[in-house]
Amino acid sequence: MMGSGKSTIGRLLSEATGWRYMDNDELVRRSSGATARQILADRGEGEMREAESSALALGIATPAPVVVGVAAGTILERLNRERLRAGGIVVWLRADAASLEARAVGADHRPWLDTGGESWMRDAVAERDPLYASVAGIVIDTGVRPAEESVRTILAQLESVAACRGASALSTTTPYEDWAS
Repeated sequence: MMGSGKSTIGRLLSEATGWRYMDNDELVRRSSGATARQILADRGEGEMREAESSALALGIATPAPVVVGVAAGTILERLNRERLRAGGIVVWLRADAASLEARAVGADHRPWLDTGGESWMRDAVAERDPLYASVAGIVIDTGVRPAEESVRTILAQLESVAACRGASALSTTTPYEDWAS
């Protein structure tokens, strides 16, 4: 969800691992020539959702390893949930509606808060949380946790997944131990 820390945590995870980071907002601009907010204002929600779905497909098609920040609304489409499940390890950055709204308010690229505010956020969280849970391989509660702590937890869980698979998950440019401490 917006305000969960996708961009901040995604960039920090990229820094810690040396993996490329691809942000949804940039992917939408690249694939459509406009921001999600501009598409919503000019062409409507349907076209914005299509642009976000295209951005997801572009991110997932990027050769691994890569960290992809995904638009929150992509989860609403069954095909996107299937793409996420097949695309790699999905990390759900979970937080309650009040925390998400407090973080998201004031950002110019968050159109839903302009009209729906707190009630929109509560309704969206209630609708989407079960869908996020259905695709998530790792769940991180980001409501009160600093971003760096979330990254350390993600790294530890990725290492655990790799150990179960008999491989090393991380090829880092920053020593993992620096993040683990």
